[in-house]
Amino acid sequence: MTVPTPRQMAPELDISTLDGAWRLSEQQPVHFTLIVVYRGLHCPICKASLRELDQELAAFAERGVDVIAMSGDSEDRARQSKAQWGINNVRIGYDLTEQTARAWGLFVSRGINDKEPSIFFEPGLFLVKPDVTLYSASIQSMPFARPAIGDLMKAIDFIVEKDYPARGEA
Repeated sequence: MTVPTPRQMAPELDISTLDGAWRLSEQQPVHFTLIVVYRGLHCPICKASLRELDQELAAFAERGVDVIAMSGDSEDRARQSKAQWGINNVRIGYDLTEQTARAWGLFVSRGINDKEPSIFFEPGLFLVKPDVTLYSASIQSMPFARPAIGDLMKAIDFIVEKDYPARGEA
């Protein structure tokens, strides 16, 4: 499995969102673009995580962080997630491809029951700098024990205040 390396260019990322096309290379955040990959409509842990992210979107914006969440779900399933989970603020991407997921180092799972898609991607959280280099990656093989949103905001505050460099590049 190939994993993107901090301080190197992030992999290409062009994705459809419920608000239109989105391309990582066109983003212009003050400090970071936060990319959150979630498993999809079938995942109750994703629901809780995205709802918390949605509630804290303004706090990320105040920190100069643009946010997008995405999955391999279809547009219809992404719309269902947004509506059923009460996501009002976070941009939702859909149709993440297996090729792109693998380029980002994500784990790929096969559905084990009729509620899960035949193939989906396990969670990932990426901070990308304005120059489109990867700052950090949190990639999981299971839906559990994701980075807490509050901890992530504290980390961003520290990173910005101390001009802390990306790590894991060696």
